[in-house]
Amino acid sequence: MKLIVGLGNPGKSYADTRHNAGWWVVDHLAGVWRFDAWRKDHETLVSDGRLGSQRVRLLKPQTYMNLSGSVLRPYLRREAWHADADLLIIVDEVALPVGRFRLRAQGSAGGHNGLKSIEAAVGSRAYARLRVGVGPPEGRERKGDLSEYVLDKAGKAERRDIEALFPELCSLAELWVREGAEAAMREYNRVGDGRRDGA
Repeated sequence: MKLIVGLGNPGKSYADTRHNAGWWVVDHLAGVWRFDAWRKDHETLVSDGRLGSQRVRLLKPQTYMNLSGSVLRPYLRREAWHADADLLIIVDEVALPVGRFRLRAQGSAGGHNGLKSIEAAVGSRAYARLRVGVGPPEGRERKGDLSEYVLDKAGKAERRDIEALFPELCSLAELWVREGAEAAMREYNRVGDGRRDGA
């Protein structure tokens, strides 16, 4: 089973904050893929379905961001499930401007508390992560400290620019399910059109 986890914070007061961009993406995937309705499962909301012959589960942890990794415990105990091949984390990234994204097959948490928690639970940095830009446009500085910025609500224009990426992010996620992170990185981490971002 492939697991796609959108990171965010529970509660209405956080729903529209930049830190919840991961939730926005998995909500979109659940709708486009016509997966089951979200249901409570211990400390998370889950939505199940299939892409072709592959079983896929979407998760929205109901812990706070810095405890997100705890929801992976039931999966880590499964012999046939491996985080390096079967886990994709979708997360906000303040170091990328709005309208950009970056997929990596592994790497550091980069100071993100949600990714730190995932890494601690998995015991490795070898899991795919899709970072969705929530930073200010290039050439403009971020106002306030980091925690204030990510916990502030995204403006209407920001939200539109993030949502404009959803069709592309959906295709990326489908490719990750079918062929894995390396194939999805080759296809989507390209520089040139102002939205895709590669290194």
